[in-house]
Amino acid sequence: MNFKLTPSLLAISFSVLTLSACGSKDTVSPQSQVKPKNIIMVVADGMGPVYPSAFRYYHDNPNTPLVERTIFDKLLVGSASTYPASESGYISTSDASAAALASGVKKNNFFVTDSAASATALAAGIKTYNGAIGIDQQKKAHLTVLEWAKSIGKTTGIAVTSQIVHATPASYIAKNEKRGNYNAIADNYYDLKVDGKFKADVMLGGGTKYFIRDDRNLKDEFVAAGYQYIDQFSQLSTLDKNQPVLGLFADVALPAALDDEDKYRLKTLTQTAIKQLENDKGFFLLVEASQIDWGGHSNDIAYAMGEMDDLSATMEFLDDYVKQHPDTLVVLTADHNTGGLSIGSKNTYQWKPHFIQLLKKSPEKIASLLATNKITDQQITELLGFPITDDEVLQFNVIKLEQTLAASQQKQTPIEAEKALTKQYYKAIKNIIDLRTHSGWTTGGHTGIDVPVYAVGQGKEEFYGYQDNIEIADKLFKLMGRE
Repeated sequence: MNFKLTPSLLAISFSVLTLSACGSKDTVSPQSQVKPKNIIMVVADGMGPVYPSAFRYYHDNPNTPLVERTIFDKLLVGSASTYPASESGYISTSDASAAALASGVKKNNFFVTDSAASATALAAGIKTYNGAIGIDQQKKAHLTVLEWAKSIGKTTGIAVTSQIVHATPASYIAKNEKRGNYNAIADNYYDLKVDGKFKADVMLGGGTKYFIRDDRNLKDEFVAAGYQYIDQFSQLSTLDKNQPVLGLFADVALPAALDDEDKYRLKTLTQTAIKQLENDKGFFLLVEASQIDWGGHSNDIAYAMGEMDDLSATMEFLDDYVKQHPDTLVVLTADHNTGGLSIGSKNTYQWKPHFIQLLKKSPEKIASLLATNKITDQQITELLGFPITDDEVLQFNVIKLEQTLAASQQKQTPIEAEKALTKQYYKAIKNIIDLRTHSGWTTGGHTGIDVPVYAVGQGKEEFYGYQDNIEIADKLFKLMGRE
């Protein structure tokens, strides 16, 4: 394959390395000797095991005696560990592990990954440092499953609810030593090719600001190269199937599911991507439910459940798609767990998700609306969907007074004052929802627990039981004929 790298990668050099064996990484089992024609890899960013459990109860029909099972319960097949490489340069393999432990090389491994290192593990089958995109600890670039799929003649694509240059989608396409180099990563999407071909035939998500810039207009370059460009969801139905497509629907990320006109926008993007990619040789599609992670980071249970609802609808569609196309494999996992969510807090032995279902908008959107209006208990009740106490109304009024005073003392502009007030209202609203639902959080960051693995379709047996996240990539490589 001919991979063209640009100076924007600095000193990063490219090497396609054979993946090392790890754990139970053996040859493809007899059940999977027939290789799937299509592979759909779904990454639910931040979705540790408690999120599907919480969604089961959030989604429950209260009029039935038992809690109904969800699509996640139906497709669960295993689990995966997510730890990154250690700072010492140790890269985990089954053989190297014993040697490293014996020699004392394995040091400073804190076991908690970020999205870049974990996405690189899922995409390329290597352990790397937090922040790395498609490269190892020595900053050598590695082949990803999407790139391999392209090299063997499959069409390829990404459909995400974040900006398409965010850590997870970037790790399947780009090569960069730092995940925050969004402009350079966007440049990679055009500049880095496989055998002279663009890596992705379909790119759907957010990120206009990274593709239409003063220093470079990548949108125009893609259009000149034959891509269709769209920036409205209404244009999804107008696409020519015979042309690749770049669809950017927001300056950065798409709105939260609770605030979007299309509450199931990930499902919509996934349906469109598959329609565009279908062909005789098959396709590889990366789908990311990007914002479950953001709900976790914000300790916002309503935000997170809205994203889980969109993911659930997407997985229901994909499950049906596999029934109609049995030569398709769908694998879903998370890159890590975020937020340390607990179902029940403060020894209450209760969790009451019905309060979340009453919300008219996301908590952050409600906070923004309140910041531009006079606060009354009726207004807050209408936006939340449930009544609040007199003490809680007083809390909002106190916040307004404190922020008005702070804005005056700090000489904030009206926009700065509004943002500061929104931030404080947002904290108050989340606290009210947590108290009503009895939701708890341990962190605003990531945790190191294992994440669930789901699979359906041809080759799903490969993902049964426990595995490390790099093994998921290794199995996908093998199922696509790369030993």
